[in-house]
Amino acid sequence: MFTDTDAFSSFAVDDLAKAKQFYGDVLGLKVSDDPDMGLLHLHVAGGREILVYPKADHVPATFTILNFPVADIDEAVDELTKRGVRFERYEDFGTDEKGISRDDGGPPIAWFTDPSGNVLSVLQV
Repeated sequence: MFTDTDAFSSFAVDDLAKAKQFYGDVLGLKVSDDPDMGLLHLHVAGGREILVYPKADHVPATFTILNFPVADIDEAVDELTKRGVRFERYEDFGTDEKGISRDDGGPPIAWFTDPSGNVLSVLQV
């Protein structure tokens, strides 16, 4: 039924202006406004777009909503830390002093949140 449909992702934030600054300036994504619809478009590799929409009663997801694959997780974490990103520390996942989980069962991964509290990650591929 949907084999020829271009699916896309979307998620909510509580403040579009803060989201635009974070995703554009801090993470370095191309971000565009859709003032008629009151949305942001995050432009990611492969020509895909992710829609970001405001929600007054926004509650952050309790799971990772976006994963950013990187070639070198230490380099990515160091750069994001310089840009003011604070990485989460999860004891259950054995995160190190940088916030990176280096579990033998999966790729090195580090989690952080956007200004609305949504969980994002960088993971080494």
